[in-house]
Amino acid sequence: MSAQTASNSILTETLTAHINGVLASYAMDPTRLVGMLLEIQDHTPKQYIPKEVAVYVGEKLDLPLSRVYDVISFYEALSDVPRGDIVVQFCDSVVCKVNGNNKLKEALESILGIKMGETTPDGKYHLESAPCFGACDISPAIRVNGVVYGPLKTEADVRAALSRPEKGEGQRE
Repeated sequence: MSAQTASNSILTETLTAHINGVLASYAMDPTRLVGMLLEIQDHTPKQYIPKEVAVYVGEKLDLPLSRVYDVISFYEALSDVPRGDIVVQFCDSVVCKVNGNNKLKEALESILGIKMGETTPDGKYHLESAPCFGACDISPAIRVNGVVYGPLKTEADVRAALSRPEKGEGQRE
């Protein structure tokens, strides 16, 4: 399968240029594939790695498609299925559990009206659990489009975090 840009392709000129820039910033080094895929995923509609993108990256790095998918399937931060516009990751670490993440999980599912692993019907939010993402000092915590929010002890805290999904507006109190 060729990863050529077509009118119905997810590989638009803009996305292709972004991917090429990411690959160049990592010196086309296939040992740095995880970082490359994370950056690419952040700029892909629905925040996932579509097959077309995986094929393109594999071709550019001279890697078999199976190697690209091995990485995507191994790392929980990477996805090969479409997610919502806003990805909410619920920290399921031991520290967050000790600090009350069960109430946080219940609040997230109630507010969003979905369970872990689901996307809202309008495609806006996707809720998933994730292993520790290094926010133990502010647990229980969530990560919204890559930004960590915590500690989230009340439903009001959760609503406030969900109202600021733009990158760079996380809180560490």
